[in-house]
Amino acid sequence: MEKRLNNPVVSADARAADPRPYALGYSSREMQRLELQGALIRDFTQDLLRRAGIRPGMRVLDVGCGVGDVSLLAGKLVGPRGMVLGVDRSAEAVDIAERRAVETGQCYWTRFATEDLDAFALDETFDAVIGRLVLMYLPDPPATLRRLAGHVRPGGVVAFQELAMPLTRCFPEGLLFSRCVGWISDTIERAGFEVDMGSRLPMTFAAAGLPAPQMISAGLAGSGPASPLYNYISETLRSLLPMAERLGIATADEIGIDTLAERLCREAVEQRACVMTPPFVGAWTNMPAWQEAAGA
Repeated sequence: MEKRLNNPVVSADARAADPRPYALGYSSREMQRLELQGALIRDFTQDLLRRAGIRPGMRVLDVGCGVGDVSLLAGKLVGPRGMVLGVDRSAEAVDIAERRAVETGQCYWTRFATEDLDAFALDETFDAVIGRLVLMYLPDPPATLRRLAGHVRPGGVVAFQELAMPLTRCFPEGLLFSRCVGWISDTIERAGFEVDMGSRLPMTFAAAGLPAPQMISAGLAGSGPASPLYNYISETLRSLLPMAERLGIATADEIGIDTLAERLCREAVEQRACVMTPPFVGAWTNMPAWQEAAGA
């Protein structure tokens, strides 16, 4: 049976809640980078969702959905008897997510809305609220998480996956790799965002009034000329470059973005290095049975 989702009730100031510009921007190249990232860490996120208990028939809210990778993963798990609503502040990202939902045949139970997480409101209750790489960009993660969890039924799931960027490494250490890590971390941190939200998930859950989460951590590693990680690092810096220049962290000439992936590959191959991304830390918990969900 075909099923359509109810539209969210949105506050008038949905776009004005957080004035900070998103460090990675909203270019078409950034949308492609998000799809690349989604493909690289798909298995990590799918494992988290399964461990958290996302299953057929559930109603799931995916916050900060981007181009839809996590929403589509959740959509496959809940199936046509369930529903997924993905929310993101970028209309460009939501357009891509909607197209991908149509292409995968999930558009009748996996839908999307363009709204700011700190301003939008819902009149629905969900079985789960989930998100990936979103809490790190919020001005007050515990407050937003507390509010979002209010839309989850008693016993429902709260599950998030975030980065622990200080744990990025390369062995043997490569000079260019280290500079890239510094440029990325410094830009994100000085733009006002959290570079170690993965490590902060337990205290963030606690500050939001949630039970202590179960957790898992997984990361990407690569070596040799065929690894996709050099391009992933390069494309991340490409998206961050305007912000890095604005903050005085690095210039386009210093980074040399058009040849960066090739130079990272050459350095790693010459050193027979193991390149490791920051871990993607997953945390999940269940709402207390006595918790009254919003609208219940």
